[in-house]
Amino acid sequence: MSGYRLHDGAALLAALVAPFLVALALVPFRTALSATNEALVVVVAVVAVAASGTRAAGALAALSAAAWYDFFLTRPYQRFAIADGDEVQTAVLLLVVGLIVSQLAVHARRLRTVVVSDTAYLSGLQATARLAEGGGSAQEVVERVRRELVDLLELRGCRFEYGALLGHLPRLEHDGGVWLRRGTRITQYAEWPEGETELRITGGGHYYGRFLLAPAPDHPLPAEQARLVAVALAAQAGAALDTAGLSHPG
Repeated sequence: MSGYRLHDGAALLAALVAPFLVALALVPFRTALSATNEALVVVVAVVAVAASGTRAAGALAALSAAAWYDFFLTRPYQRFAIADGDEVQTAVLLLVVGLIVSQLAVHARRLRTVVVSDTAYLSGLQATARLAEGGGSAQEVVERVRRELVDLLELRGCRFEYGALLGHLPRLEHDGGVWLRRGTRITQYAEWPEGETELRITGGGHYYGRFLLAPAPDHPLPAEQARLVAVALAAQAGAALDTAGLSHPG
């Protein structure tokens, strides 16, 4: 979590500094370039910040770009004032275009992240399926799934417990939700509950055991898609145990 805070802070700092540096670099050329060309160059800084930062950083970069464009590149220079009406329009358009471009860049980056995540999820499922289809033992498939769960859910640890149901633990369910059922009382968690969370393993309609998931301290609950992939991996483990013909407790 601290890594994300540091990244966000760096992105906000870049949003303030990058447009300033670009506008300052254009000062020697401000009489040779048109206002439109100057604005286009400054927009590049906004795109660069938005492509690697947050939505807030992109918006801040657009505001910073408009301000420093006004200060360095419009008359009267070194003042936050614009005398020429056309340059006022250019400054306003720079702000609007910067805001739009920054939002598009952030959206594109998020889509790219989703594609990378989906590819990783599919790769894990395929690797486990290949192991099972290639004659891997049930124990090998279970161990493979255990390692995949640690990476997928970013867990501190994970262990498989065969045929036991000791304790009353929160459970990662087939819908991807984390629930705790005690009698008529049902609790759904938006974050990892304290202690371990179970992910039950069934195959051929029989219960075989459970993975006990130990989340890392202060780590948020993974995205729903990741949790659904975890359930699918557990189903592969259950199928391997059932195919192996192992005894089951119920």
